[in-house]
Amino acid sequence: MMLEQQLPHQALHKSVLLREVVAALSPADDAIYLDATFGNGGYSRALLEAASCKVIAVDRDPDAIQRGQPMLAEFAGRFSLVEGCFSQIARLINPDIRLAGAAFDLGVCSTQLDQPERGFSFRTDGPLDMRMSKSGYSAADVLMQADERMLAQILWDYGEEKASRRIAKAIVSARKDEPITTTSQLAAIIHAVMPAKRPGQIDPATRSFQALRIYINRELDELTDGLSAVESMLEPGAVLAVVSFHSLEDRIVKHFMTARSRGAARPSRHIPDIDGPAPTFEFLDRKAVVPSANEQSENARARSAKLRVACRTTAPAIAADDDTPYRQGGS
Repeated sequence: MMLEQQLPHQALHKSVLLREVVAALSPADDAIYLDATFGNGGYSRALLEAASCKVIAVDRDPDAIQRGQPMLAEFAGRFSLVEGCFSQIARLINPDIRLAGAAFDLGVCSTQLDQPERGFSFRTDGPLDMRMSKSGYSAADVLMQADERMLAQILWDYGEEKASRRIAKAIVSARKDEPITTTSQLAAIIHAVMPAKRPGQIDPATRSFQALRIYINRELDELTDGLSAVESMLEPGAVLAVVSFHSLEDRIVKHFMTARSRGAARPSRHIPDIDGPAPTFEFLDRKAVVPSANEQSENARARSAKLRVACRTTAPAIAADDDTPYRQGGS
């Protein structure tokens, strides 16, 4: 057995762009920060160790909440951990609290990927689950109940899978013979109808697994709602830092920050200002920050990561609306 396989899952998880996120938030004594995606606590711990500040962490995964219990004692009085989704942030946190910064580390936690029983990865066999909150319908439920057209739409919308129709057809055909209940079953179905993986290419099942996970957990809607909720809690000058791992997430983050900074309303300096709400954010850097070559070589999860950062202005928060074309069910 390899050494890394003997280590606890938490030891294997590395928070992506950790140094850059902490630098962007610039923790200060007595300030309050939000870690919207606790996971294994990488961002929370780094913030708490950087200053005598307070951190409120949120995670929808009950396993993550359990993993974070020792930190409650270690940072007593400065750290709190709440179970819930992005869309619930406004109800999970005292509305009178003003945040000095907020960090989002999107996507699936590597600990979840490493646990076969969670069903997030096709690299090890396990039940086809994929539920981050361990509640609601599973990936197996979707594969057995959705019709071919819906399955193809899910794979296309949330995995950007060009072979979505071919894969959906194969799934519907295979489930006539037996229920599709494991990750290895689904991976085998996909591999059977896709060209073999070439050197340097991702596994043919990657996009389909991503699509099912995003759909089941409503990740894109949750992200949209979470960004809007946090906007009203950030004090003037507070920093919002978001790390995304695929184009669908990054598109939403970029759209939100651009729209809120009125970058979308005024694409050129030659075009006059357009009436509307005052900008609620200001880009600290319009270009996304990407991991260094060294971090990418040490952490495979970092290779597709992008960090976008914006600073809260003094303008009142804009009421939540459907200002993104990527809301689930809307495409």
